[in-house]
Amino acid sequence: MHTLVIYESMYGNTRAIAEGVADSLRPQGEVQVVAVRDADDEAVAWADLVIVGGPTHVHGMTRASTRKSASDRAAEPGSELTLEPEAIGPGIRDWLGTVAKVQDKRAAAFDTRLGGPSLLTGAASGGIASGLRGRGFKLVVKPESFLVDKGGHLVAGELERATAWGAELAKDLVPTR
Repeated sequence: MHTLVIYESMYGNTRAIAEGVADSLRPQGEVQVVAVRDADDEAVAWADLVIVGGPTHVHGMTRASTRKSASDRAAEPGSELTLEPEAIGPGIRDWLGTVAKVQDKRAAAFDTRLGGPSLLTGAASGGIASGLRGRGFKLVVKPESFLVDKGGHLVAGELERATAWGAELAKDLVPTR
């Protein structure tokens, strides 16, 4: 199985989740993890499964203005946040508007967001899933959220939960011999 994990990350949390998911899928086949700016149609065509994740900003997927706000937050005096090198570039929303349409390619969506009911915090994964379906992808699991705290760091145990989520995906998608 070829799996492509595409992520958008501001402070490294979504990248860490993407890498954790990828690690659990590697025993099942080849896995590529790429920032959204490097996710081209050729990579998507290569993959049997495409997993897409991004941070939740203002209840949904990021926009240029929310990525700029994240950059400003990291630059504030005393901030312990470090901005990812590709954070200001195009996001998942932008990518979904340009990626070539596919036919029934398997996909999954995830996000990182603040803890609490998604009605209050929002969840980018729903928009990602909708965008994937609109481009012809077939979602194989419901969208998943991984939690960050108000300080912008992954909540304890979320990386392990991401690895377990990836392992469950692998178990459900790869036939046993």
